[in-house]
Amino acid sequence: MLKYVIDTNVILHTADSLTSFPDGEVVIPLDVLEELDAFKKFSDEKGRIARQVSRFLDQLRATGHLANGVPLDNGGRLSVYTSTTDPAKAGLDASKKDNSILFVAWKLKSLGENVVFVSKDINSRIKADVIGVPARDFEKQKVSFDEFDPGWVELKVPILKVEKPIETVRELLDPAGLRPNRFFLVRNEDDDTHYAIVRVDPETSELVALSPGSEEAYAVRARNPHQRMALELLMDRRVQLVTLIGQAGTGKTLLALAAALKQVIAMANGYDRVVVARPVVPVGKDLGYLPGTKEEKIAAWMDPIFDNLEYILGLKPNRKQGYTADRLLEEEILQLEALTYIRGRSIPNQYLIVDECQNLTPLEVKTVISRAGEGTKVVLTGDPYQIDNPYLDSASNGLVYTADRMRIVPLHGHVSLVKSERSQLASLAAELL
Repeated sequence: MLKYVIDTNVILHTADSLTSFPDGEVVIPLDVLEELDAFKKFSDEKGRIARQVSRFLDQLRATGHLANGVPLDNGGRLSVYTSTTDPAKAGLDASKKDNSILFVAWKLKSLGENVVFVSKDINSRIKADVIGVPARDFEKQKVSFDEFDPGWVELKVPILKVEKPIETVRELLDPAGLRPNRFFLVRNEDDDTHYAIVRVDPETSELVALSPGSEEAYAVRARNPHQRMALELLMDRRVQLVTLIGQAGTGKTLLALAAALKQVIAMANGYDRVVVARPVVPVGKDLGYLPGTKEEKIAAWMDPIFDNLEYILGLKPNRKQGYTADRLLEEEILQLEALTYIRGRSIPNQYLIVDECQNLTPLEVKTVISRAGEGTKVVLTGDPYQIDNPYLDSASNGLVYTADRMRIVPLHGHVSLVKSERSQLASLAAELL
């Protein structure tokens, strides 16, 4: 039977990992249990997973001795490796606990076992390969990002066909196989600036033109066709979950905030407030604990949100209203939230924006979306090429995974933004650096 030696980061990625190998035996090194024990005291998602796994292992004790291996409901087995480990025998630094975990896989292989080391840590997988142990990433929640559907299809046609875009799409594609909220960019093959956009209506599944009422949001207008698609989804209350993917400067957060403010402030029967959340993942060296109240701590991570708000509120049509970021917060039109505190909440009739979502695991995104109450819209934004979480990549992060899994659901819409509109310099940096 194939033995899968599981690293701690795999278990913390999702508790389901222990039951994801029906073709073999899951081996948990004792050092992994010690690391999980250290996480149990935390109140975040990792702490919750650590506690859940501990309870699961405690239940398995009733079926047999964990050191000898116990059967799982999926047909596989699970065991805890308790023998003394000496990483130095495999040429590894014995002072590092990660090497003690890797040594278990090396030891089992040296005993003739068929072993695979499973880890989300790239360097651990490299070290495993160096000492002759087969290693792989945890693949259960991965998406092929190179083949990821951007949410739109571009069709280049003669100029006369651009004038009748719905008929053109029907002629070139089979509407019966089109999923809800998919866009078609019908371009003049001789002039890229001449185009029309068609959408699959989420309720009727018919091809329709875009709504005139979603051309702008709080004085922010789309600068390219993909931003226009994004505004269409952001302004449509029937679409309760929107995922926006794009590099820096493509307008993901700006468009989401503008659409949210318009529907909260300027529209009757709109949402009650805008809630903005961001994962607390530092870029570069962590500055450590921040002083002040919860609001003051959160504010330190929200500067990109305030930058966008200042731009939107500073546009000429909006200055007359006298709104500032501080006033929006004081009047509870805008609420800033840390994802750490979102578990257990119910958020009804609100416009929830989760920025930098590429730094969340699929389970963390599930936790966020499941907070949405009746009438709430959830917008997830991020750039899969700018991930600061060491155990995620462009194929395994929660943003891409959610967009892929939800793509056939009428309540969901997705657009990948491709052109930077922040500035010429920002556009060149995104393209060349």
